[in-house]
Amino acid sequence: QVQLVESGGGSVQAGGSLRLSCAASGYILSGKCMGWFRQAPGKEREGVAIIDGDGDTAYADSVKGRFIISQDNTVNTLYLQMDNLKPEDTAMYHCAVKYAAYCRVGLWDYWGQGTQVTVSS
Repeated sequence: QVQLVESGGGSVQAGGSLRLSCAASGYILSGKCMGWFRQAPGKEREGVAIIDGDGDTAYADSVKGRFIISQDNTVNTLYLQMDNLKPEDTAMYHCAVKYAAYCRVGLWDYWGQGTQVTVSS
C-alpha cells in the first residue's frame, strides 16, 4: 500500500521559512516524477513545483526564487523548502507522485493528505 505523508506545515509570519516533507512508504520515489501542489480556500488547486526522475525541476512563477523542491532517496522523502513566505502562500500543501519518470507523461497516481501552511502579514 502506497502512502505519502506530508509534514512541516505551520503558521509563520511573512518573510519566514518552512520546510515541507513528504515521506513515502510502499513506493520508491527515486527516478519518478514528483510534485508539490497547493489549494487555498475557495481556489482551485495549483501546481507549485515538480521534479523529474532525472532531477530537472520546474516552479510556478509565483514561487520562483523562493521555493526549492528536492528529494533524498536515502530516506525516500520529497522536500519543499519555502523561504520569504507571503500571505498569498497560505494553503493546504499536498505532495504527489507518478509512476512515470518524466512529469510531462501520465497522470498523478498518488497524493498525500496535505499539510497546512498559514502565513500572516
